[in-house]
Amino acid sequence: MKQFTQIGFVVGAILMMAAITYAGNLEDALQAAESGDFTTAHQLWLVEAEKGNAVAQSNLGVLYDNGKGVPQDFEEAVKWYRLAAEQGDVKAQYNLGVAYDNGRGVPQDFKEAVKWYRLAADSGSAAAQFNLGVMYDGGRGVPQDPKEAVKWYRLAAEQGNVKAQYNLAVAYGDGEGVPQDSKLAVDWYLLAAERGHIGAQSNLGVMYFNGTGVAKNDAEAFAWLAVAAENGDENARQNLAIVQEKMSLEDIKRGQKRADEIWTQIGK
Repeated sequence: MKQFTQIGFVVGAILMMAAITYAGNLEDALQAAESGDFTTAHQLWLVEAEKGNAVAQSNLGVLYDNGKGVPQDFEEAVKWYRLAAEQGDVKAQYNLGVAYDNGRGVPQDFKEAVKWYRLAADSGSAAAQFNLGVMYDGGRGVPQDPKEAVKWYRLAAEQGNVKAQYNLAVAYGDGEGVPQDSKLAVDWYLLAAERGHIGAQSNLGVMYFNGTGVAKNDAEAFAWLAVAAENGDENARQNLAIVQEKMSLEDIKRGQKRADEIWTQIGK
């Protein structure tokens, strides 16, 4: 793909807080949170959290982390995440990993981040699996290990994690941690692209234009690059201009029609 600029690995995870968790006998707190009454949710969860309820502790951490119903306080968030995580709450383990990864409420410590990501990942958290893959990919808190990174990306990707699907596609395209396989790269790019991943859309367009891992198809290349460009991807915009110069007006029309179909499929 010498003619085009492709996006590489997502090397810095965008680490999002977990959603509020259903808490059994704390349904009133959940309903309050869902209705936007975070002050009431905080009051109800605090009562149960102080009794040792891990779900309530985890949810309190989310409130403090996001400043919902309470002043934002990362250290207080970490306090509650830790109490829940030590009881095995998976979302709290993940969020505690995020805290250590970003140095939010605790000193930044990649080894501690890996420890908590691994606990959550072993329990099936796709977000933790993805982040653990990123840690191995970049050698943060662990020795750099592309094969181990791919292992965790695959586990997350098979659960539908879009960023993991994209990183797995890049791995197959570059032969990093796995044997190089352009067809499998296309397969994973397509899955991520159809779910709105802009980098995957852009790279998929390049694959179609070059005929790498898939039959060359200028109209399909145009369509995916156009979608990525409209989503704000500068590489896609530049590559789209190159593609258009080499296409007939009829092929461009087919590409525009295909782009409209993609927008209908994925939602504009």
